[in-house]
Amino acid sequence: MLVLDANILIRAVLGRRVRNIITTYANTIEFFAPDVTFAEASEHLPKVLTKRGIQVEPAMALLESLGKVVQAVGVDTYSVSEIDARRRLVGRDPDDWPVLATALVLNCPIWTEDTDFFGAGVATWTSDRVELFLRCGGQD
Repeated sequence: MLVLDANILIRAVLGRRVRNIITTYANTIEFFAPDVTFAEASEHLPKVLTKRGIQVEPAMALLESLGKVVQAVGVDTYSVSEIDARRRLVGRDPDDWPVLATALVLNCPIWTEDTDFFGAGVATWTSDRVELFLRCGGQD
């Protein structure tokens, strides 16, 4: 199991590498993201797409299709770890708490490019290293 941050969802839409990693391992690894992470990606992606001259509609459809592979986790599931997640993220981006809380509830690592999660007590993988974890079947 692996929890994805919004920046990973956005990278999956903008490029091939992250999307290929997700699709390659989708049959052997469960990918999760808090519901608000999909909302965050949906909010930020159109600006990024427009800036890069990429058509918004097909890209947003691609983001939506990731929901077939990346399971959205509802707030009712991860909110039980909100206080602990917020405490671990003091002095960092407080909006990141749902990702950390989801990882705490599911007892699994986070895939992100955001350094705010480093040192928060949960294994954290970046895109350049995540395949090491995935090749081992998602076992730390």
